[in-house]
Amino acid sequence: MLSLPNYQIKEQIYESINSTVYRGIRNKDNQPVILKILKQDYPNSAELARYQQEYEITRDLNLTGVIKTYDIEKYQNTLIIVLEYFGGTSLRELMAFKTSISSIPKFAVPQKFLPLAIQITDSLANIHAENIIHKDINPSNIVVNIEIKQLKIIDFGIASRLPRENPTLKNPEQLEGTLAYLSPEQTGRINRSMDYRTDLYSLGVTFYEMLTGQLPFDSTDAMEL
Repeated sequence: MLSLPNYQIKEQIYESINSTVYRGIRNKDNQPVILKILKQDYPNSAELARYQQEYEITRDLNLTGVIKTYDIEKYQNTLIIVLEYFGGTSLRELMAFKTSISSIPKFAVPQKFLPLAIQITDSLANIHAENIIHKDINPSNIVVNIEIKQLKIIDFGIASRLPRENPTLKNPEQLEGTLAYLSPEQTGRINRSMDYRTDLYSLGVTFYEMLTGQLPFDSTDAMEL
């Protein structure tokens, strides 16, 4: 387990190719926090710059529906982003539970789907109003606290301040974001610039999965997707 001088690490809660995420306690005030650390022992300057940008974008989005950042700290040769912990569970985990009626998806019931869908949409609209494109909207990056009915969008690791981008053609294995949720223009494989609507495509895929329990396109072949 990671050992940090200013924090008590309670558990590892997530791991991606680039980052490891822990739940912990900040020693100076016993504040529960989330700690997101770059996995590489010696990240290059581009990776450090992107982490710094993620921190700055999230810090500047002072919105109820966005996870708050407390700080960014240097640790050995890498960086740690310190985020709020509000006791939420990812939408991905919530979707794993079924209703009591056979194997119907939990959110296939309109009374469960609509309030949450409206809240997610409002949060994303507020992000777009700040001229930020998230670029990785999917159930893993939406965190919900059911008890207090609070929702937050997380992980602005590939977010952009630009209102419009022109993605370059890449091998599907090298694309940033979660392929099954990416808009066609975000893959760089069609001659279209990318704007906030790329997030709406990803949101649509997320809603489809909430309602049906499956993705609209379920191929395991990256090129086919």
